[in-house]
Amino acid sequence: MDKLYIKKDIRSLSLSELSKQLVDLGEQAFRAKQVYEWLWVKSCTSFDSMSNLSKSLRDKLAEHYKIHGVQVHKSQFSADKTIKSTFKLHDHHLIEGVLIPAPDRMTACVSSQVGCSLTCKFCATGYMDRKRNLNADEIYDQVVLIAQQAEQNYKQPLTNIVYMGMGEPLLNYANVLRSIDRITAPDGLNMASKRITVSTAGIAKMIKKLGDDEVRFNLALSLHAANDAKRNEIMPINEQNSLMALAEALKYYYAKTKNSVTYEYIVFNDFNDELTDAAELAAFCKHVPCKVNIIEYNPISFADFKNADGDKIDAFANFLKKKGIITNVRRSRGKDIDAACGQLAVKEKAS
Repeated sequence: MDKLYIKKDIRSLSLSELSKQLVDLGEQAFRAKQVYEWLWVKSCTSFDSMSNLSKSLRDKLAEHYKIHGVQVHKSQFSADKTIKSTFKLHDHHLIEGVLIPAPDRMTACVSSQVGCSLTCKFCATGYMDRKRNLNADEIYDQVVLIAQQAEQNYKQPLTNIVYMGMGEPLLNYANVLRSIDRITAPDGLNMASKRITVSTAGIAKMIKKLGDDEVRFNLALSLHAANDAKRNEIMPINEQNSLMALAEALKYYYAKTKNSVTYEYIVFNDFNDELTDAAELAAFCKHVPCKVNIIEYNPISFADFKNADGDKIDAFANFLKKKGIITNVRRSRGKDIDAACGQLAVKEKAS
């Protein structure tokens, strides 16, 4: 096909770009706002469904543009009501996302990449290859589909979004930020930025960029060790992004945004579960205002790590609390369907 006639992904266009292109096609500029509302407020993935547009305009849109809608490939329901879904992309890649219901919230855990390149030793996704980044609309679609699951299964609206699924969000920076723009914008899903958390394994220069961009969403750092030797062992990314480099980046980020940071810390049995480890974490917590989420480890077949004993986890958490650090112990959800933290890994191929 001649390159001039290759259809464009309409959701890759800004409102001003779409407006200009519609004018070039002989349409009035205000039509772009109508189309944009269908795409981003009503989450429409079919031109035929845009009912307040003329048939001729819908035909023209279908002739020149495409919509790469994401589809639910398969869903699994946990005993604790967590729902894990495998989503099929337009090029047949598969990704996973999770709905995590709680009495006071409905949280969507979404992916930012197909696979991951960081090879964290305790994470199932880290044992996959990274195939590609997700586009902003593919991240947005995950949120829409998971929100529909919350309404359909639990009669509750989605309240929170965490970028903690497959992939490293800060290695897909532009698409992640654009997805958040579409999710939070009044001409998008209009969700509050403070309801969104982006989790990173720790890329110092991109944390600084978040500061430069003065983002309003929450930042979480998957820390898991406040000791470079131990962190290098389980998270190879630390070899180029040492704790000192991360501390400097977080200080810069906080100075620019005044947003506190959440540290995620999995307590592994006989690895990072002693009070000396807690003391190192407490020292790291002095760099910027923060809180700590202690996360239960969810075993995977690729690795030999085990969750620390309950008494060890309680002692670890109490040590931090006595130091005046806000500390929460997060119990795993969806373990029976491999939907818990660190367990996402597509085990099939799309047909």
